[in-house]
Amino acid sequence: MIAKIIIKRRFADENRPQILSLLNKIRTIAMDQPGYISGETLMQKDFPENMAVIATWQNMESWLAWKNSEERKTYEAMLEIYQTRPTQYEEYHLGTSFASEK
Repeated sequence: MIAKIIIKRRFADENRPQILSLLNKIRTIAMDQPGYISGETLMQKDFPENMAVIATWQNMESWLAWKNSEERKTYEAMLEIYQTRPTQYEEYHLGTSFASEK
């Protein structure tokens, strides 16, 4: 089942070029991971220090394999230097399969 992942981060206002470079590097590497479909980075209009990534994976297992990989953890640690709070993850399955189970 398709997995949609929302990753929310809040960064300090400075260092935007380094932050965007790291986010792009992570996406580039993710694109080569089994199960990756797509991703987009959003910056909140009135609060540009708030950013979200919405990623689509073929299944939750593929996402979790990437999320827990040592390579991703290395880049996540680099991003955390610039963050003002911990990364928040929201993991969803696409659709409403539970509705058909009733």
